[in-house]
Amino acid sequence: MNGRQRALLLTLGGAQLALAGAAWADLARRHPAEVNGRKGAWVAIIAVNWIGPLAYFRWGRRR
Repeated sequence: MNGRQRALLLTLGGAQLALAGAAWADLARRHPAEVNGRKGAWVAIIAVNWIGPLAYFRWGRRR
């Protein structure tokens, strides 16, 4: 892996971890009534690469 590929991998990996961390932090602060579904299920879903955190922010939170 060359330097450019390594930098891209680290950047994307960092962004993925930041997105998941933000989703988990948001989930932890919300009351269960403010979440669509069970909080325990969302904890596991958020762990699924990019899809989980994006799904949580789109469908997991009640407004």
